[in-house]
Amino acid sequence: MDGMTIFWLILAVVTAILEACTVQLVSIWFTIGSLAACITSLFTDNIIIEGVVFVAVSAIALAVTRPLVKKLRKKKAEPTNADRYIGKTAVVITEIDNENAWGMVKVDNQKWTARSESGVVIPTGETVTVTSIEGVKLMVSKKQ
Repeated sequence: MDGMTIFWLILAVVTAILEACTVQLVSIWFTIGSLAACITSLFTDNIIIEGVVFVAVSAIALAVTRPLVKKLRKKKAEPTNADRYIGKTAVVITEIDNENAWGMVKVDNQKWTARSESGVVIPTGETVTVTSIEGVKLMVSKKQ
């Protein structure tokens, strides 16, 4: 093995380790390109040819896999039927106190954990409006 073969092999290992650490698909293309350049260096001592192989294979790997990566990374918002509560009126059945993580409301005959949108304490019996949903909690504000 000559010096350039070792260089390309080290570059492949370093970019593979970088890829494993980031899990963001940022250097896998360079790993593939440097492996191709490493194989090329076994047949030629011309650094220019090896460099061209590295750049070309990396670019091709990027072009081929990029659409797939974009598709896999795109997360679709899954609408739920809970969205129907947004904008509805609810009644506080357990005092809402964000600081102590308390609060429950009843909306459409369903009980939900609730938090105050503004952070103010809302007493039991108060009428509120559902403004949003965060996880399994309804965010509410005092009805005006």
